[in-house]
Amino acid sequence: MSLGHQDVLRDAFAEVSRFRTELYGCLTARGDALFELCDALLYTDGPVRTLVDLALAPEHRRGHGALYGGLNQGRIDVARLRRALGSMPLPRAADGRIVLAADVSPWLRPDANTCPDRAFCHTFGRGEGKHQMVPGWPYSIVAALETGRTSWTAVLDAVRLEPGEDVAAVTTVQLREVVERLVAAGQWKPGDPEVLVVLDAGYDAPRIAHLLGDLPVEILGRLRSDRVMRRPTPPRVYDPQGRPTAQAWRRVRLRRPTTWGTERAVTDTDTRLYGKATAQAWDRLHPRLTRRAAWIEYDGPLPIIEGTVIRLVVEKLPSGGVNKPVWLWWSGTGASTADVDRCWQSFLRRFDLEHTFRLFKQTLGWTKPLLRSSEAADRWTWLVIAVYAQLRLARPLATDLRRPWEKPAPPNRLTPARVRRGFRNLRTKTGSPAGAPKPCRTGPGRPPGSKSRRTATRHDVGRVLATGEAYSRPAHHKKGTKPRRTDTGLSDQTSKGALLQQ
Repeated sequence: MSLGHQDVLRDAFAEVSRFRTELYGCLTARGDALFELCDALLYTDGPVRTLVDLALAPEHRRGHGALYGGLNQGRIDVARLRRALGSMPLPRAADGRIVLAADVSPWLRPDANTCPDRAFCHTFGRGEGKHQMVPGWPYSIVAALETGRTSWTAVLDAVRLEPGEDVAAVTTVQLREVVERLVAAGQWKPGDPEVLVVLDAGYDAPRIAHLLGDLPVEILGRLRSDRVMRRPTPPRVYDPQGRPTAQAWRRVRLRRPTTWGTERAVTDTDTRLYGKATAQAWDRLHPRLTRRAAWIEYDGPLPIIEGTVIRLVVEKLPSGGVNKPVWLWWSGTGASTADVDRCWQSFLRRFDLEHTFRLFKQTLGWTKPLLRSSEAADRWTWLVIAVYAQLRLARPLATDLRRPWEKPAPPNRLTPARVRRGFRNLRTKTGSPAGAPKPCRTGPGRPPGSKSRRTATRHDVGRVLATGEAYSRPAHHKKGTKPRRTDTGLSDQTSKGALLQQ
């Protein structure tokens, strides 16, 4: 083993131990029970099915009552934990830039009528184009993305969306706080490349770019293929003939190639999965804003938010589906060919966040517990994020304990699930700051034959609308009527589902 490799392992052990000590300090109430629950989730082999299975792990020295007591009555200093996550080593792009991604992942609770603060979450059902609205707890997640072929991300923040909240406004505040914490932790300094934030089509990228204009960030978001953008207005020249004619040439309809005009930059790249990727960029295009929805209470004249529109076309898709172009909007102007390639390649890396959501739900059991309190759900969510952070720090230390049917992988290419598989071997070196449980007698419990006379409170399901207004069921949505088709080719019910993501 070389001396440089030993230094890497020593630094990795130091980072893991430091984070575990800081995590224990963030658990202000019932910290021993919460920390051992976190260790049980970290060391257990295989997917998590129930919380009771975690109570049977050797690392969890307390009973299942202490497990549920920690989730229901414990407390976590979330602000301190967020600072600890922001001070960890973060992945960066080739130019040293931090790339962030934000998305919403639901914790579905369709049958939990006694759970408060539930909202209708937009989900995809079985079949193509099937959209469903299922009650649950939607969480907005912000993570830093890596480059190259990997499924790792660095989760930095999580916020549960309350019913009736504006998702774009909540995401804007969340991104602002994350960037400010990164600046305070020294992750970004003056002179460094601006932080790139990648968003999906459910977010209003120009609006978020306008609200975060005072921060060193760039916004890259996906556009719908039916959007209409506008070119900048030239200086008006006085015409003595009278009223000027309508400037139809200003409109750029993404579905009409005749309105696109001349591109500023065109790039061709050979990729492994998608074949030849062609990107076209048009400079200084902005959406037309009107005083409705999010801009209805805006003071003063509406701003002109200019950016670069990028059209990405690939030769083939790995899944063999319908090959459609992808439209992106970047808050920067004057894009070069290097900027265009960096933007669309960063957008493709956004899908790594979907792998993180799948790991949280299928392996770490994020949505498995049947918790009644939304506060307990928040505590469990932060414990899952803390476990994932320890897995990311322990990547250089993990040994590949692969199954007989799995392919060998180098130490730096292990997936999060395979790193978790060998994390138990590191327990003797990392240690545990949690104290030993105190002996006590079991409680008397409920007397045999007695029934609970306290009925749990039922809660209605709220709906997360972009306007924050109360939802009223339209008349054409009633039973026995067919949904009306809109100009975009979608039904009103599907359009309403798209609105809930904005």
